[in-house]
Amino acid sequence: MHEERWLLPAGIEEVLPPQARIIEGLRRELLDLYRTWGYELVIPPFIDYLDSLLTGAGQDLDILTFKLTDQLSGRLLGVRADMTPQVARMDAHQLRREGPTRLCYLGTVLHTRGDSFGGTRSPLQIGAEIYGHSGIESDTEILRLILLTLRAAGIDEVYLDLGHVGIFRGLARQAGLDARQEHALFNALQRKAIPEIESLVAAFGVRAEVAEMLVALAELNGSDALDRADHLLRAADAQVREALDYLQRLADELHRWLPEVGVHYDLAELRGYRYKTGAVFAAFVPGYGLEVARGGRYDAIGEVFGRARPAVGFSADLKDLLRHGRGLEQRYVAPASIQAPWSSDPELGALIERLRAEGRTVIQALPGQEQDPRSLGCRQILTRRHGRWDIQDIDVE
Repeated sequence: MHEERWLLPAGIEEVLPPQARIIEGLRRELLDLYRTWGYELVIPPFIDYLDSLLTGAGQDLDILTFKLTDQLSGRLLGVRADMTPQVARMDAHQLRREGPTRLCYLGTVLHTRGDSFGGTRSPLQIGAEIYGHSGIESDTEILRLILLTLRAAGIDEVYLDLGHVGIFRGLARQAGLDARQEHALFNALQRKAIPEIESLVAAFGVRAEVAEMLVALAELNGSDALDRADHLLRAADAQVREALDYLQRLADELHRWLPEVGVHYDLAELRGYRYKTGAVFAAFVPGYGLEVARGGRYDAIGEVFGRARPAVGFSADLKDLLRHGRGLEQRYVAPASIQAPWSSDPELGALIERLRAEGRTVIQALPGQEQDPRSLGCRQILTRRHGRWDIQDIDVE
């Protein structure tokens, strides 16, 4: 029984040194990066009223959210599974600015089950969002920030998948599907289950021309997907054509800024379909089938808070980025520490204070402590020689 007390719930991790130091170093570096781009840090509450968490984007998060009853109000509370709805509330209800607002955040979210961020149930979610601007420029800025985030995490080889929810949404409307039919076809499309898609469009009585386009959508992925879509979706209505054109212009704009970045397309990628309103994107690394960052446009997310503003953003799990990054151990290596004896000598105390003010780590040995200073990461010690305290190097074996 005693051994079981050491166990953690599935998908919940402890972060020990030195990895905690690396996470903290990267956290500071990324938040400083976002600050230089004009993003202001916000800190949403870890627990919130459930109806606030499950608005807009949150509707997709219902199954992921831990729920409990507030003993003060009797209302249902939830532990945040995503911070996007909370940040949207800040923009719509608290800040209420007229111009574009850039916000960023970082904190733990909790999921009832492992998600695509590597199976963890406690991602350390980092993200950035722009409110109050709709267009290629703000989408491009978020994409550039994704790539800068990954590079800061030591992930240099990356490619982007771009999609647009307006393509499937327009084809579903053109096919005359009701909500139930659209949902069934959406689920099959996410699995790229072509035989099932063919059976569904036949059962729904979709006319042949539109049925062919819905089936083709499942295979419209890759670097040449837009070129093939020009032919395969040539009979699509204006909404679909506009979405395809938007994706091409977005890719062209991104290429102007970052010509070395590979861009792929997946026109059947509909993650967050029920709340996304435009372009959607995900970042991948070779040899890993799950995205390491995701984002898109969700213009109506603030409507429930009384102010629907254009919005685009991205998020990633900081712990997941560390699993794929390289060179972080060397970048965030702990500086060598200094061991000092336990003493009330005011001269020693003043020296220790000065060293700590300079950013040095000084560890005072507690009475009875017999550890080798090197086991604590100390490479120097403070000793009293010739009537004064001095720093002496320890021989490193």
